[in-house]
Amino acid sequence: MQAPIRMSELATSRLWLRQWRASDREPFARINSDPAVMEFLGGCLTPAQSDALAGRAEAEIARQGWGLWAVEARARSAFIGFVGLRAPSFEAHFTPCVEIGWRLARSSWGQGFATEAGLECLRFAFETLALPEVVSFTVPANSRSRGVMERLGLARVVGGDFDHPRLPAAHPLRRHVLYRLRREDWLLRRAARAP
Repeated sequence: MQAPIRMSELATSRLWLRQWRASDREPFARINSDPAVMEFLGGCLTPAQSDALAGRAEAEIARQGWGLWAVEARARSAFIGFVGLRAPSFEAHFTPCVEIGWRLARSSWGQGFATEAGLECLRFAFETLALPEVVSFTVPANSRSRGVMERLGLARVVGGDFDHPRLPAAHPLRRHVLYRLRREDWLLRRAARAP
């Protein structure tokens, strides 16, 4: 008999990364219908598409104990989006792998939430899951997400740019840049910060 999956929840001083709830669906649909949030993600989602995405994230956490966690701002007890880890479901020169990603409400931008939650996800990835590396990717013009990647310690992979296989050849968002952080580099940085 297989042991039950232990569901992981993460916390920082300001954020709680947790399993999804039914009450998250409506604010998540608002996030996914915001053109500014979805600018580099291929367009806004319908409420049904948004619910399906949340459902997949919830099921993945239930199945393996981690994934794209719902993020709650602890001071307000308010859902603000997701941050987490997942294995991309497409094939590329760098797959199979685990990526770190995020999508937050525009009202939560500029407060360091993506970086704060992302650092906790990387700690979990390297200390608990012992992953050899974590990647992230986006379109070249997405300076906000690229800034988060760099603050998290990921570095752009020289020669790693790729065309996203889920987008048609002429799509303006097809070209992506790839960032990577290896576990040994993360451990070295952690040791350098230790007192």
